Amino acid sequence: MSISDLYFNSEHSKEIGHFANIVKIAKSNGKISDEEKAFLIKTGKRLNISLEEFTAILNNPEKFPINPPISYDERIERLFRLTKMVLADGKTELKEVKLMRKIAVGLHFSPDNAEKVCDEAIHLVMNDNDLEDFTAAIKKVDSI
Repeated sequence: MSISDLYFNSEHSKEIGHFANIVKIAKSNGKISDEEKAFLIKTGKRLNISLEEFTAILNNPEKFPINPPISYDERIERLFRLTKMVLADGKTELKEVKLMRKIAVGLHFSPDNAEKVCDEAIHLVMNDNDLEDFTAAIKKVDSI
């Protein structure tokens, strides 16, 4: 196995972990809405998740670890995608928000700041902020 294969496999395992977290949020209320399904399909394609991986993750997302990226900006981008899933069906459910906070800690946001960071993330996505504005705002909230 070459170095590039190792890098790809490592990066792909991070994408699989991220997709599993998105699925966990989608399933947290016991059902996946049509809007959430559409978001999962779109996100799965963007993350290069194969049909076999998609099915395995959908059936048992708990089996896949978080595997957070090292880069702070990449972790914020993950938070952005997670927040989009929380809001995909047009409503914010407490189960989804609680799970999002746990995942945020798994993404190495401080346990003391996770609630504040996630609340701000929801506010930003509800107001249609793009990733660039989202990143800048989360960095401000996370540094306080």
